[in-house]
Amino acid sequence: MFQTDTTFNHQIIRDEFNADRKQMTLMVARKMRVPEVEVIRSLEGDIAHELDASRWEEIIRSFEKLGSVHVIVSNGAATLEAFGQFGKFSNTDGFFNVQSKSLDMHIRSWELDSVFAFRKPSHTDGREALSFQFYDRRGDSAFKVFLTFGGHDPAPQLMETYNSMIENFKKPH
Repeated sequence: MFQTDTTFNHQIIRDEFNADRKQMTLMVARKMRVPEVEVIRSLEGDIAHELDASRWEEIIRSFEKLGSVHVIVSNGAATLEAFGQFGKFSNTDGFFNVQSKSLDMHIRSWELDSVFAFRKPSHTDGREALSFQFYDRRGDSAFKVFLTFGGHDPAPQLMETYNSMIENFKKPH
């Protein structure tokens, strides 16, 4: 399904996304036949900011202070959405576990490869959606954590927290 060449024309991908910035990046990836991470990477510096993936655990632990968030986990055949709070963390045999009352995740840490902060108009209503998105070694989404998912614009304090997290975790160049 995907390109076998590992070089991607990010300008063409960016142009496709910019034709309708509300569209889901997963759908752009599918249409362009590229890994989803390449759609996000093509928007780097605009609405995407690559974070230091080596700090994945710190990033995930920082979600606890955000309260309830919208988490999306998608694979080749299904998508699951949950609304809950990160917490009750543990590590077991390479799995990083989140087992709060509202979220139960077992993250295969060895598969995580890249992390981005990403903001765009929600595909549901055009309101700004703020997220942190984790990608695996194949460039597929591992999971996405949405601080806002449409319905209302982010509160100024949430924007400040989001921007602060980007600064704190940004990938060194």
